[in-house]
Amino acid sequence: MSKPVVAVVGRPNVGKSTLFNSLLGERVAIVKDTPGVTRDRIYADISWLQYDFTLIDTGGIEPESKDIILSQMREQAEIAIDTADVIIFMTDVRQGLVDADSKVCDMLRRSKKPVVLVVNKVDDFDKYMPDVYEFYNLGIGEPYPISASSKLGLGDMLDEVIAHFPEDAIEEEDDEIPRVAIVGKPNVGKSSLVNKMCGKDRVIVSDIAGTTRDAIDTKVVYEGREYIFIDTAGIRRKSKIKEELERFSIIRAVTAVEKSDVVIIMIDATEGVTEQDAKIAGIAHERGKGIIIAVNKWDAIEKDNKTVNKFTENIRSILSFMPYAQIIYISALTGQRINRLYNMIDSVLANNSMRIATGVLNEIIIEAVAMHEPPSDKGKRLKIFYATQAGVKPPTFVIFVNNKSLMHFSYVRYLENRIREAFGFEGTSIKFVIRERKDD
Repeated sequence: MSKPVVAVVGRPNVGKSTLFNSLLGERVAIVKDTPGVTRDRIYADISWLQYDFTLIDTGGIEPESKDIILSQMREQAEIAIDTADVIIFMTDVRQGLVDADSKVCDMLRRSKKPVVLVVNKVDDFDKYMPDVYEFYNLGIGEPYPISASSKLGLGDMLDEVIAHFPEDAIEEEDDEIPRVAIVGKPNVGKSSLVNKMCGKDRVIVSDIAGTTRDAIDTKVVYEGREYIFIDTAGIRRKSKIKEELERFSIIRAVTAVEKSDVVIIMIDATEGVTEQDAKIAGIAHERGKGIIIAVNKWDAIEKDNKTVNKFTENIRSILSFMPYAQIIYISALTGQRINRLYNMIDSVLANNSMRIATGVLNEIIIEAVAMHEPPSDKGKRLKIFYATQAGVKPPTFVIFVNNKSLMHFSYVRYLENRIREAFGFEGTSIKFVIRERKDD
């Protein structure tokens, strides 16, 4: 089951990052009075009541002229419309209703996505409520007054947001069909790969970066098994939104990864691994998805007997945080190794859902502890009582110990390596939860 995605859209400096930080409970986005300062993490997992969802902060854009602001805001709104299940449209009570708000609102109204209108900076309800009523003129429903900085009115706003979540999301017809997201920079060959894997031209392919405008789901049957491939949209290049190009790509990647079981990270062999590739890979790693690194355009590389090893070493070095990821060298144009890619997808799916019996797991833990004694501090040594597997996708293990503070991350890494040696888990991350239990 994928989490709903909620995007926060609005003009620069209306308080989107402040709302993002308030809902998350910690400061993760840079907040200043200068429009366009959001540069770091733009998504987070949020819980409200019994619901979990992914929140996207679409950030602000500092315009150079009034003509540019509308085009940039339109681009930002289109991204939110494409990717989100619910859109929070944020306005500013102190600036009042402005023409730019109406322009974006027109697009949101024409979309079929639910929109929650939020009026921010209402620090004093008695003082500002008469000004809130002005926003009824937008014609997209009731405005919800909030103060993101003071955390006022957020409960009512979130109640309205979750009211738009699909009730039958858990029981979707295609929920049992493996979903494979294909992510990467624009023009790396994502659409070409989908076309080759499904055997027909379902997606427009062009050499112009960003030809694909929407995320497209394609159902494919290969050797009797069904798959759904999610081809993430490219981004139209505009000189004035160069800084925002990476942001838009990552927003699309976040939503595609969230809805997938396996993520194929496509890398251009002619360019090598870039910083943006690493960021997209980090998203898939954090969400515990099965991961395959597909190095595309391999047919365009001059090779000798050391080329593969050198390229692999470079990938492992830059993406050192995910040494478990599977690597395959392909050509989406010629179909090179496409059949092997299907086999790799099946293998990663199986590993991401693998369950280990508690007795067998504890045998491995006991053997690991005997080989490498747990750490100690001030005369007190870590004791591991037992471990059990709590879940899959990704495989999640709970380890019961006498003192959590003694469980150093390096020892967790050691236990992970021993488990991987015993059971494999190629292509998937492993998560550990450390819990304390009294020493009987």
